[in-house]
Amino acid sequence: MKVPGSRMPGLRARKANDLPGVTGVARIDRRTKRLTKRLQSGEIAIIDHVDVDRVSAEALVACGAAGVVDVAAGISGRYPNLGPQIIVEAGIPFVDNASQELFERVKDGDVVRLHEGIIYLDDEAVGKGEVQTAETVEAAMAEARAGLAVQIEAFAVNTMEYVRGEGKLLIDGVGVPEIRTKIDGRHALIVVRGYHYKEDIATLRPYLREYRPVLIGVDGGADALLEAGYLPDVIVGDFDSVSTKALTCGAELIVHAYRDGRAPGLERVRQLGQDAVVFPSTGTSEDIAMLLADEKGAELIVAVGTHGTLEEFLDKGRSGMASTFLTRLRVGSKLVDAKGVSMLYRSRISTSQLVLLAVTALVTMGVALSASPLGQIWLNGLQDVWNAFIFWLVGLFS
Repeated sequence: MKVPGSRMPGLRARKANDLPGVTGVARIDRRTKRLTKRLQSGEIAIIDHVDVDRVSAEALVACGAAGVVDVAAGISGRYPNLGPQIIVEAGIPFVDNASQELFERVKDGDVVRLHEGIIYLDDEAVGKGEVQTAETVEAAMAEARAGLAVQIEAFAVNTMEYVRGEGKLLIDGVGVPEIRTKIDGRHALIVVRGYHYKEDIATLRPYLREYRPVLIGVDGGADALLEAGYLPDVIVGDFDSVSTKALTCGAELIVHAYRDGRAPGLERVRQLGQDAVVFPSTGTSEDIAMLLADEKGAELIVAVGTHGTLEEFLDKGRSGMASTFLTRLRVGSKLVDAKGVSMLYRSRISTSQLVLLAVTALVTMGVALSASPLGQIWLNGLQDVWNAFIFWLVGLFS
């Protein structure tokens, strides 16, 4: 008998479980967000992710990873990224700067053992990395914070480059495609699978019921809407992290393309037999979703899981996040973060106050009825009906 998906016999796997360290099926992928779609609880994730960001780390933890091995630097020192701290605080062994040969020597589905930074396959050491602890992560974070000024300067340079390349789109809306979904005069809810997106959607349920905004999912944000019980109206992105179910749910598809017209996600859409609109831009998918909603006349844009602080921009790990800063300036006062909406929209009347109001209204009605001749007749009629019901009920058991 063999462990499913592995090359190690079941007996050997059981023996490995008696050895020190963590033993589990290896899931290996150079793209973390692609790996987390198939990572199961108790498995060991092997990734190639410089500066593990918060969203990726939370996904690894949510999947129940037994261990995480990164062949890149989990914290490179460019900025204080939050991912490694989240993994370590969850009690998951985290090893980074591991041997690049792991991607050649370990196959997806192999049973491996992780102990003191060494990765074993069939009792053979096939790779080694640096074990990260709460202390080492904190030291690396402190060092990264010291060099944050350099990253801020680079962020400013990237921002100017984006202005030069996308000035017409940003200022005049040149290049925004025509779509069939009507947004003019309505609210638009843009969902990105970012920080606390599940909690934000849950708190917005009363707002969604009353205003019925246009629902725009950005890549995996479309799946987030489906999971919450909502059908997206528009899906925007390069479609590398969105499910087939979402792409075929009937929403209008907007493929994020490069400035030269290349759109890698378009091929997947065509394979599914779906139609799509192409939107070329060097910005991020969440940027073009905001620009699209604004240009098409959205009255208010509510953002769920999007990035709003410098730390969040940097934590995405790409210079293109400079476009988000400028996009927010372009959209201006139309844009509201979901957390702000939930705080503003929360009812000022508590449940106890509503109950008290209902009881008071009933008592007032009772007094008014008992004080009028017509009310007396009505109350006597109710009493006769009640007495008849009691008589019938007693008769059932006599």
